[in-house]
Amino acid sequence: MNLLSIGASYRTADVAVLERLTIPEPDVAALLQRLLAQPYVGEAVVVSTCNRVEIYAAVSGFHGGLGDICNVLSDHSGIPAADLAAHLYVHYGEAAVRHSFRVSSGLDSMVVGEAQILGQLRDAYHVATEVDSAGRLLHELMQQTLRVGKRAHAETGIDKAGQSVVTAALDVAADHLGGDLTGRPALVIGAGAMGSLSVATLTRTGVGPLRITNRSLERADRLAEAYGATAFPIDELVQALGEVDIVVSATASTEPVLTRERLTAALAARTSTDPLVVLDLAVPRDVAPGAADLPGLVVVDIDSLATSRRALPAAAETAAVEQIVAGEVDNFLGWLRGAEIAPTVAALRTRADEVVSAEMRKLISRRPEFTEEQRGDVSRTLHRVVQQLLHSPTVRVRQLAAEPGGDQYAALLRELFDLDVPLATQADAVPEIGGKA
Repeated sequence: MNLLSIGASYRTADVAVLERLTIPEPDVAALLQRLLAQPYVGEAVVVSTCNRVEIYAAVSGFHGGLGDICNVLSDHSGIPAADLAAHLYVHYGEAAVRHSFRVSSGLDSMVVGEAQILGQLRDAYHVATEVDSAGRLLHELMQQTLRVGKRAHAETGIDKAGQSVVTAALDVAADHLGGDLTGRPALVIGAGAMGSLSVATLTRTGVGPLRITNRSLERADRLAEAYGATAFPIDELVQALGEVDIVVSATASTEPVLTRERLTAALAARTSTDPLVVLDLAVPRDVAPGAADLPGLVVVDIDSLATSRRALPAAAETAAVEQIVAGEVDNFLGWLRGAEIAPTVAALRTRADEVVSAEMRKLISRRPEFTEEQRGDVSRTLHRVVQQLLHSPTVRVRQLAAEPGGDQYAALLRELFDLDVPLATQADAVPEIGGKA
């Protein structure tokens, strides 16, 4: 099995495409099962966030695995595979490991260094574990990915400014509201992970008074109590919209929450001369298509943030994280090479046991007078001799296999001892897909 990661993000697709690709949390388990049903996919983890959808998989062949995963994504999104290819990036083998580590470190995020992706990766791994779609390879990859992300944030200043998609969006909002958001009345729609992050960030920024609504009022109440905000039922949304300057909408709704009708009514009720700034951080979008052109309304969505690239950390900080990632990729590849030689070493020991057993049968047929005790003594002695002879070479070959180019040692063992070790189908060549391979 080899590692393959396929995905689309704000780098390769606009919000319209990401909206169709995004996988609601309740549907992730079913999608994982569909992936495992494909002939070339042996393991899978699905990551779906507001600005990326990625599949990490262990596949038995590059081309077959690529086709299987693209077909599942195409069926899920309703986007023809040929059209979808233009929006996908593909990483295979070492490149898949590097991409995973860069994602967890915040290097591939819209706002470089944001730490929220670590929780999203952890949740994705948890679901895959519950569904049993992660085998030995993806268990190791995801555990190391989370560890590398934590290390990057702990050892560098990549996130020292508390950067997140929310802080970047607030920077854009400040441009439309005179540069200072302190004391501005605000509203958060949604009490999930992104909504909670939004409330925490708004509170830290000095925005307020702050109101929260959610489909489940109980959940909004808990979040409001934790931050000294006020919760209200979502059927009072229009009135609340008319009383605030900033709205952060981050729900998991599959339909627009802020319809043109709701926004029109809210704008008509406003007395402020400042625009109503809506930060739409949801995928699919919470603001209805065509509503952004309403007079007095400013909508900042994921596409807007992708072009703004606010609050990037210093080059020295990203360089430090890149160095950590490079070293950890080498470590993971060393583990991988060691894991790949394990079946060959096991086959060699099995061959040795078979030879000992065959020779014991010959000996017993020639010396039938041996007692059971004598036969046992001879058999144990032969096995000990063979195991001692194999011990040092097998330990050393594991060490050599963990070094760059170590895959040649497994091949040499198979050739020298004529070992029959089933191998996963190897990719012949990795072609580009949509120019993003």
